[in-house]
Amino acid sequence: MLNYVSTRGEAPKVTASQAILNGIAPDGGLYVPEVWPPLTLDWEKLKSQTYQEIATQIFDGFFDDFSVAEIDHIITKAYGNQWAQRDVVTYHQEDQLTYMELFNGPTLAFKDVALQALPHLMTAAAKKQQITDTMVILTATSGDTGTAAMRGFGDVPQTEIVVFYPEVGVSEMQRQQMQTEAAKNAHVIAITGNFDDAQKAVKSLLSEKDLVADLAAHHQRFSSANSINIGRLVPQIVYYIHAYAQLVNQGQVQAGEPVTIVVPTGNFGNVLAAYYASQIGLPVRQFVVASNENHVLTDFFQTGRYDRQRAFKVTNAPAMDILVSSNLERLLYFASGRNTAEVKRYMQDLADKGAYEVTPETRRQLSQFTAGFATQEQVTKTIQAVFDQTQYTIDPHTAVGRFVLSEQAISGPTLLAATASPYKFADTVLTALGAQAETGYQGLAQLAQLTQTTIPTAVETLFAQPILHRQVITPAQIEKTFRQELL
Repeated sequence: MLNYVSTRGEAPKVTASQAILNGIAPDGGLYVPEVWPPLTLDWEKLKSQTYQEIATQIFDGFFDDFSVAEIDHIITKAYGNQWAQRDVVTYHQEDQLTYMELFNGPTLAFKDVALQALPHLMTAAAKKQQITDTMVILTATSGDTGTAAMRGFGDVPQTEIVVFYPEVGVSEMQRQQMQTEAAKNAHVIAITGNFDDAQKAVKSLLSEKDLVADLAAHHQRFSSANSINIGRLVPQIVYYIHAYAQLVNQGQVQAGEPVTIVVPTGNFGNVLAAYYASQIGLPVRQFVVASNENHVLTDFFQTGRYDRQRAFKVTNAPAMDILVSSNLERLLYFASGRNTAEVKRYMQDLADKGAYEVTPETRRQLSQFTAGFATQEQVTKTIQAVFDQTQYTIDPHTAVGRFVLSEQAISGPTLLAATASPYKFADTVLTALGAQAETGYQGLAQLAQLTQTTIPTAVETLFAQPILHRQVITPAQIEKTFRQELL
């Protein structure tokens, strides 16, 4: 059986279902597979398979303590009629560049791909582990995770979903999606400050022993919908495998020919999933890590030093406004040769000093990764340039990836993760295209007319929904507020 171990080496190994339920390891580390699952990627077979069929194989490999029937149920629930496209992911071709359109789900962002699956993974895992407690899904969000988590966990039995988001920096649509969430088990609270403030406060709650004990007394227990949860990460592997299979099917690549993968990223989960895919057989030439003006990851991959001690910037690509990229810890675990003491030292230095520097040997193991960043002006110009040249409309996060790709000396087949619908950031896209952006539904209609596209069904009536969540707190109030909401 495939077990999961902590990146920091001081927690017992667990099964997949236990790792999903725990979210984070008891030593503060993140769960990683003890060994890579023995999957055989036969591209001749994969190229004609549906997204659901490929997902079943990846889930079977990584979550091997779930039965075949359980996996089939989870896949059916996760990838059904809630998707605008039956095959979940769609593609847009631009010469040798393929945009992976990951935004066909109910909240128009790539996080739907995993967060439509995670609730069903979690409830199946709870049943398997004979847990009758209510799972309290605690999530910090820079905008997209919170909306996708609530859409996934909304009114799911035996769960409560608590979302903290930064008061400033989310898009108009992200805010509307969160504030209008009608699920009875959803608790949505804005925090003064930025995403890192919210994420730090949430992590402190997860490790607060008195709070954990009080929850247990009320038959409740913590878990997480952030990408620190292995149940969030594994479903993201699937779309890289599916995308490559489609390239093989279309004759864009020969089976086994390596591709470049470009990922706009903040918390590093999406690009980490691509790395995991490469470890089980996806042929990758290079990973391009694209950041916005909060370019802590760019600096890290260029220097080997991770330093979060810098001004936090609120940008026009808000889902990437992050200075502490949690999932990088998982990459460092593998790059260091699974050296848990080394990883623990890095994380301790980050907590104590705000920075760490990897060893020369570990840095050499990261040579497959290159990185760059885009300013807000470059994001705007890229949206406009892509539209003017190809009549294709991209959101600001995808534009970050597109700009960074243009700055790299890269040739050959390339996959770019298009992480959100342009409708999710209509005001930014409209401004980039030279329009005087309107607000609310009028902005969506304006974008549809300008780009000759259709407003996604998932948000057609969003701005007609009543505001249900208005609470704003400081980071210092998070534990008190949490207790008021749940206990």
